[in-house]
Amino acid sequence: MPAPRVLSALDVARIQLYHFKAIIIAGMSLFTDAYDLFCIAPVLKMLGEIYYHEDSIGTPILSIFYAIALLGAALGQLIVGYLGDRLGRRRVYGLCLMIMVLSSFACGFSVCTSRRSCVMASLGFFRFVLGLGIGGDYPLSATIMSEFANKRTRGTFISAVFSMQGLGILMSSTVTMAVCAAFKSAGKGSSEKTKAAEADIAWRLILMIGAIPAALTFYWRMRMPETARYTALVENDAIKAEKDMQKVLSISKPSQIEEDLPQLPPSSSSTSSSYKLFSRRFFSLHGRDLFAASANWFLVDVVFYTSNLLLSQILNLSNKPTSATNVYDTAFEVAKVAAIVAVCSTIPGYWFTVYFIDRVGRVKIQIMGFFLMAVVYLVAGVPYSWYQSDHNKSSNKGFVIMYGLIFFFSNFGPNTTTFIIPAELFPARFRSTCHGISGAAGKLGAIVGTVGFLWGTKRDEEHKDTFPDAKRVRIAFLLLGGVCIAGVLVTYFFTRETMGRSLEENEEDDICASSAPGSPSATMGSSLEENDEDEISTSSSAPWSPSANELPPLQQWL
Repeated sequence: MPAPRVLSALDVARIQLYHFKAIIIAGMSLFTDAYDLFCIAPVLKMLGEIYYHEDSIGTPILSIFYAIALLGAALGQLIVGYLGDRLGRRRVYGLCLMIMVLSSFACGFSVCTSRRSCVMASLGFFRFVLGLGIGGDYPLSATIMSEFANKRTRGTFISAVFSMQGLGILMSSTVTMAVCAAFKSAGKGSSEKTKAAEADIAWRLILMIGAIPAALTFYWRMRMPETARYTALVENDAIKAEKDMQKVLSISKPSQIEEDLPQLPPSSSSTSSSYKLFSRRFFSLHGRDLFAASANWFLVDVVFYTSNLLLSQILNLSNKPTSATNVYDTAFEVAKVAAIVAVCSTIPGYWFTVYFIDRVGRVKIQIMGFFLMAVVYLVAGVPYSWYQSDHNKSSNKGFVIMYGLIFFFSNFGPNTTTFIIPAELFPARFRSTCHGISGAAGKLGAIVGTVGFLWGTKRDEEHKDTFPDAKRVRIAFLLLGGVCIAGVLVTYFFTRETMGRSLEENEEDDICASSAPGSPSATMGSSLEENDEDEISTSSSAPWSPSANELPPLQQWL
């Protein structure tokens, strides 16, 4: 059967204005995701000062608040990822944005202003709903960008979308500092009761502002067409796919539609679903990739989210003693540290990946990132007690620089590549679902890391205002280094390279390895639709070739 030329045209299409428009539309949701997930640390500092006073927020409540949005995100990735394959990417894309925007505003309107149990319960509920929207956006943004992009710069485009997280983290810190400084200045001379009421408004405002940039993209998100790969390969309508793409991209001429695949006959449609998700054949073809994507995402999120939590627990660039700070100073210092790390480490790491991802490859960058993070954790962890006892300052410049390298190599490494790879490895009809499964595993890793660290470094009542015990933090660093080593091993032994190849060619590799089709379409140069047919073909006769499952040589990568 001839291949839909629209897919071939997309693979070789030149970079166009709509590609950048799609990056911004998809990226602004990742911007909001990061803002909402990472602004909670300074907000919790403010809530502790406002509602708990001398009591301080206990470890159980902190654990719940760090985990609740992550749990919602894990469920959102599973549910929305599945719906993206069943109903189409576009149909549920706008819904995710609405959930994020509305729940962000709802967090700011959490009921009650005096009863802390009421405030915390309502805020926790809205954070969970927010997590559903955040989680659902991950598989859709990655899948949509991968299916719009050409094969030469696909990794660059997807990583550019994901890099908006860095700007979201910086924005959350900047907004927190601006709001705290403004309210502190305006509240001078006010009574204690007035100051408490003003502080109650401040944290709500911080939570709501992050929804504004994403809300501004809602109109353009709803005008995005369905991706050509979904329309052609899942809905079996190549003519509509090409017409949709011609509205936004300069690709093949309409006259070529006649040469394209006509409406697929019923037999082809039924054949395209000859095996189902989680069937034995699915696991034989894609089980290894699903394991690798999920395991790597789990491991990197254990490290990434724990590192961000450590950031607010063990680093303090202020010379003020804890007892001398007020509600605004505490949140301001947490946000300031996060902003410095974002500017110096996090954002540069994202953009190094944008530049190198289609030059070096996903696997090499992921292995490098895991390995160098492990080195930094071991170098920082082994002498950590010395840093604390000898210098007696967590603001030690050498330690801060070394800690910043963790965020650089996380983002110029597995934190970005684990977002990209699942969007490239799986068939079109399973792509969003499998990305959601991989991402959900990551969020479970984030819960394990954050909650585990909070309880592992729990302080007693006599030392609740000091930094976590140095010995426990040292153990945490060494454990995180071990997690990074595990990431190196999983990546090296199980993760396949996808650089510079069409999405359908990536599907074909698994077919060749397990069902051994003996047709010419099993080669790298085969047409895209033939590759999609091979995936569901059961009539192969040629012997298996070991070269079919080997990574391409370096010359072909570069």
